[in-house]
Amino acid sequence: MQFSAMRNILPPSYYIIVIEQIEYMVDAQYAPLTATLVRTLTDKLYEKRKAAALDIEKQVRDLLQANHLAELKKLLTVLKGLTAAQNAHARKGGLIGLAAAAIALGKNTADYTSQLIEPVLTCFSDPDSRVRYYACESLYNIVKICRSSALSHFDELFDTLWRLSADTDLNVRSGAELLDRLLKDIVLATNSFEISILMSLVRDRIYSQNSSNRRFVVSWLSAVLTAPELSISVYLPEVLDGLFQMLGDSQPGVRDATEAVLGQFLERLHEQKDGDRAELSDMINVLIVHACAEESALTRMIALIWLNCFLKMHSAGLLQYLSSFLTAVLPCLNDSQLKAKEINTHLMELLSENADIEYDAVIKVLLKHIKHEFRDTRMAVLNWISRMHVTAPAKLFSYMDRVFPVLLSLLSDTCDDVLLLDLQLLSDICEGKNTSGVELQELNLNENILKQLSGISPYLVKFTSSLLAMFRSDKALLNDRGVLIVRQLCILLGSGSIYRCLSVLLLNDSDTGFISQMVALLNGILLTSSELFELRKQLRTLESETCINLFESLYRTWAFQPIALLGLCVLSQNYEHASILVRHLWKVDVTVDVLIEIDRLVQLIESPILSYVRLDLLDARHQRPLTAVLSALLMILPQTDAFNTLHKRIQCIPSIVVHEENEQNQLDAKVDFKPLLQHFLRILEEQQEHGLIDRAQQKYSERMLDKKIQLFLCGAR
Repeated sequence: MQFSAMRNILPPSYYIIVIEQIEYMVDAQYAPLTATLVRTLTDKLYEKRKAAALDIEKQVRDLLQANHLAELKKLLTVLKGLTAAQNAHARKGGLIGLAAAAIALGKNTADYTSQLIEPVLTCFSDPDSRVRYYACESLYNIVKICRSSALSHFDELFDTLWRLSADTDLNVRSGAELLDRLLKDIVLATNSFEISILMSLVRDRIYSQNSSNRRFVVSWLSAVLTAPELSISVYLPEVLDGLFQMLGDSQPGVRDATEAVLGQFLERLHEQKDGDRAELSDMINVLIVHACAEESALTRMIALIWLNCFLKMHSAGLLQYLSSFLTAVLPCLNDSQLKAKEINTHLMELLSENADIEYDAVIKVLLKHIKHEFRDTRMAVLNWISRMHVTAPAKLFSYMDRVFPVLLSLLSDTCDDVLLLDLQLLSDICEGKNTSGVELQELNLNENILKQLSGISPYLVKFTSSLLAMFRSDKALLNDRGVLIVRQLCILLGSGSIYRCLSVLLLNDSDTGFISQMVALLNGILLTSSELFELRKQLRTLESETCINLFESLYRTWAFQPIALLGLCVLSQNYEHASILVRHLWKVDVTVDVLIEIDRLVQLIESPILSYVRLDLLDARHQRPLTAVLSALLMILPQTDAFNTLHKRIQCIPSIVVHEENEQNQLDAKVDFKPLLQHFLRILEEQQEHGLIDRAQQKYSERMLDKKIQLFLCGAR
């Protein structure tokens, strides 16, 4: 009631004065802008805001022309205040007003760059997407006018655009992309721009996990790489790891863009347009990590491409990183699409006698991959060790205590190619003159055996000893690969050396069953393999002391397998002694295995290899003892195919030619069979004793089993 009464008392002129005072106060607040212009500028309708912006543009030109710079700064301050207003339309008005002011300032914007740009930057954090969009539009117009002077705020502009690249609003992202392209054009056109500022910003954001942010960073790298005058490769080690991580991005666009940028970097490095070389060691370490990591195939492929290019550019200078290169290359050799094989071949070609490499690190990497799941990797490791054996044998032998056992274990490899290459390498090592790193005393051999093995490479002795140990522990290896291994070793190292070494070492073995099994295998190879033709010839003629010693060595070991010993005597045409041996076959426990061995011997006598044995049946010197041997075998055999074959052969023998008993076989005279026969008989007696014990134990076990069964049956009742 009091306010109503007062209104009735005050005259109309009073209200006019008050309104004028309020308008004056508002005008003073927005000076040099009027309140009316501000209301229009902050209207919710875009067309009204646009019209007000044109008025501001005109007013700024007038102030600039009149040199009222203080008023101009006040105007910009008013617009800045509007960008921070609570009302969204006011913020939009402030943004369009700043853009209009920049257009009006034109070439004079350099002095007002901060006042124009900084208020707009704050609006990019606005929760209203429309405000953010108008901020993009406003800043685009401002930067377009400011050009190079805007680069004084490059850090803030770059960070803002990086955040906007992942904005949730499509229109905002589109506006930001336009601004981004404009800023790139300005940077590339500004010769004074410091690339270090950009690369520092990129380095800080290179590990972002957001695909949009990644795309933004890659686009900037791509842009500056198109400018030859910008030295950017020197910063490559700082961003290389992050770029390779981007190759594993879920978005194909990001992967493609990153691959393209890496290609640009590689081309820049290859052409060396930059004055400074990038730090190789840092980059190689990054590439090794990504070539080995369980990442996408694209990442591994690009990493190997880079390593291959580095190798072509710097060649032998990169051998100091050989272990790192091998770490990356060896696991990838099975993939033909990768550059791994090319890199591996190039590295191997660079390896020379004087190459400066860390052998310890290289050996460690090779041994780590020698049992890799892929065949190509295992083959490559063996080739590398072989290459080092050729180029630097002395250095390799210093690591032989680590290498040799691993090479031995690889003999059980299921791949024939790997096995043959391993045997080749082992043979090369055994043939080497360097004997450091191995002592025969470690093998616990007695002096007599060491004497028999004199002149043989210690590595060959160690190798054959280890091979026998593997055969003893791994029956599958012996049965499946034993023949292949022995035959290949005979080709590589000479059958005489291999058989001599094996026979001498087998005599030092306490497992008679294993000795018998090995003798059967070695005898079969001796009588059938084409690779052992020369050895068979030497055993037939016994022309030298070495051949005689070899025969005697084989005899002592073959004595554990009577039928094999008969075969050895028949092979060497010592029929007279063979006829003596068959008189003791009654002492042999004729098992199925023995019958099988006799069957094989009969088949061998009928083979082309022993055709001379059949012809000796026509020789007066050999007919009688050889016939005695064949007849003894016939008596032991049951009536099988082998029996019929041997019987027919004996029937074909013509009437025995009688010759004087004092006429001695020249071959018999070359070998002192007396101690050899005593050795055979002693072993035969030992086998008989073991056989009796084994049979007694078997009968005892059978009796105990019968008792247990009876007790069980009684309990069941």
